[in-house]
Amino acid sequence: MQTTAPQAKTVSQSLTQQVQIIMPEHINGYNRLFGGKLMEWIDVVAGVVARRHSNRNVTTVSVDNLHFKEAAYLNSTMVLIGRVTYVGNTSMEVKVDTFVESLSGERKLVNRAYLVMVALDEQERPTPVPRLLLQTDEERAEWENGRRRALLRKERSKHEY
Repeated sequence: MQTTAPQAKTVSQSLTQQVQIIMPEHINGYNRLFGGKLMEWIDVVAGVVARRHSNRNVTTVSVDNLHFKEAAYLNSTMVLIGRVTYVGNTSMEVKVDTFVESLSGERKLVNRAYLVMVALDEQERPTPVPRLLLQTDEERAEWENGRRRALLRKERSKHEY
């Protein structure tokens, strides 16, 4: 049984990008991307990021935001980019930015989601995750914001149910 956190990792070691083309089975009655399909893609990207960071199976604990800022239509290219922004003892916050990409390569932000993922041991119990080595000012700022979000989540969970 592992009782201490594994060796620290950088953000870039688990950075994940997924690209999709919106097909007929992905759209709603208005020919726009179905929100549930985007949520599925976001969850998969976050899961891959968290697995790469922790070298463990993971589970999704929460999603902070799903706010559509831009429409995406049939035949659009979607780019999802996920990265670890903050880690606790057994949990990881993963940011997934979703863009619609034009044929010229211009990207417009569709959604930014923060998910909390927990690493699991062989008995499916939470297990320690590697620390996060911050290398840029952007990563340090994201870490600080992630720390604040983690505190807000804890406070919010005290008042649920």
